[in-house]
Amino acid sequence: MRLNMQGKKLFYFIGGIVVVIVLWIMADTMMQPGVGDLKGDFQEVSFYRNENNTGPVIRVYAVYTSDSLWAEMRQYGDYMPHTKYGNTKVFFFRDKANVPQSLKGNEPYFNEALQNYCIAKYEKSAMGDVKFTKNPFR
Repeated sequence: MRLNMQGKKLFYFIGGIVVVIVLWIMADTMMQPGVGDLKGDFQEVSFYRNENNTGPVIRVYAVYTSDSLWAEMRQYGDYMPHTKYGNTKVFFFRDKANVPQSLKGNEPYFNEALQNYCIAKYEKSAMGDVKFTKNPFR
């Protein structure tokens, strides 16, 4: 089966459109904003995730930040992974020496002696509700 000249033009036109759309989708995927685009210096120090893949997934992060940019901290929390019916908590600390090195999946999530160094807490609940609290342990 041979294509006539008009059929070839149509084939190349549709092929060109498909290539442009695929390149556009790839570029859009690669250009998504992320943690690296935030103004503050954020360093994830420790992380906990439960092994339960059939029930609620619990994620807990301890993050060092060099500055108390509240909007940036909330945005950082928004960038963290979240599972439907799961729970994500991010604890922010400004004193690098007093960031928890290990976390647990239930309260208290880290050594209670370090709670006074926590400057903010971000929490995304099982239903997707976000709560951002400054100085959560004071």
